[in-house]
Amino acid sequence: MAVDITIPSPGESISEVSLSGWLKDDGTYVEKDDLLAEIESDKATLELRAPAAGTLKITTKKGDGIKVGAVVASIDTAAARPGLSAGAAAAAPSGAGAAAPSGAGADNTGGARVSGVAKKVAAEKGVDTAGIAGSGPSGRVMKDDVLAATSKAPAATETKPAATPAPAKAAPVASAPTGTRGVRREKMTKLRQKIAERLVHAQHTAAMLTTFNECDMTEVMRLRAEHKESFEKQHGVGLGFMSFFVKAATSALRKYPRVNAYIAGSGAEMEIEYHDYCDVAVAVGTDKGLVVPVLRNAEALSFAGVESAIKDFAVRAKDGKLTVDEMTGGTFTISNGGVYGSLMSTPILNPPQSAILGMHAIKKRAVEDPKNPGQVALRPMMYLALSYDHRIIDGAEAVGFLVHIKDMIEKPERLLLA
Repeated sequence: MAVDITIPSPGESISEVSLSGWLKDDGTYVEKDDLLAEIESDKATLELRAPAAGTLKITTKKGDGIKVGAVVASIDTAAARPGLSAGAAAAAPSGAGAAAPSGAGADNTGGARVSGVAKKVAAEKGVDTAGIAGSGPSGRVMKDDVLAATSKAPAATETKPAATPAPAKAAPVASAPTGTRGVRREKMTKLRQKIAERLVHAQHTAAMLTTFNECDMTEVMRLRAEHKESFEKQHGVGLGFMSFFVKAATSALRKYPRVNAYIAGSGAEMEIEYHDYCDVAVAVGTDKGLVVPVLRNAEALSFAGVESAIKDFAVRAKDGKLTVDEMTGGTFTISNGGVYGSLMSTPILNPPQSAILGMHAIKKRAVEDPKNPGQVALRPMMYLALSYDHRIIDGAEAVGFLVHIKDMIEKPERLLLA
């Protein structure tokens, strides 16, 4: 009996995927749930596993443009398991078989767990996975860990014979450049391709403009220092700066509803779509690219609710566990480049949204002391940037929106009254 292997659907809006390559050879015997391949869409990476034990028959090679639901291989469940005679296999009860050889399923890496894709890449590049620290669940070595180890490997040195002394009057010889001069190309993942398309689309279709301001972080930092221990004990999650900015942003979005709106349609049919809710997308960086999971109804979340959701997003984004639905939608985006040390930037819109807030690094700067006008003091300051679509948001609205956030952050007690 043959069991078909089909491409699963990564999400409702996705119709095509790419197949990164088969990890098992055609005609080999596989066990149920063995990892056969990885498939990539523009939003997620999924594993393709064996639905049953038997002999693998591959009908589709790796490549792009494979339709969701397409049959790419099959499993012959009537095939004899290696080591068993055909008669013994037929006599064995359904689903039963010989015990796996000692160590089967374990990776020959000194106990470390290695993903199927990582093993294939390691074999191709001649990398020993035993010394690689895994970034996956339970320390599992992933493909990106192997690639990182490859890029860090020292270049091989070549032993050269001792140089023969040159004649006294020989002309000087130019020395050859030192170091490696290798060039390599790597196919962009579906996710990276989609990010590139969306960013270019945003710049070509929106009248994008950025306005800047700065805010004094003194009071937020004081509150955080005073309450972070009790907050963590009570809620089981740390108190970060992002929750203050999410709450400040939702307050500003309610005051300036066009910042929370979309442009729908085109030409004479163009309309403004307003939203009674604030679905705030929070940009999270991963090895495969930037993803933006969405805090649904962020205006109704507590500080603890915001921090818990962001922590969960960050952990699952690193492991590639975010769902397509969690990364779809959003009426406004916040991006915190400050965690990478960015002092100032102009964030790009996340279509079809009309605005995005950029946070940056906190630096002490000499500014006027708000408690002693006319005197200068060192204060922890952060630059804020709001990029917006000028077709729907006027300059006065954008400036007012940013000033509202500044006021909320500099006097955080206002967040309780918002």
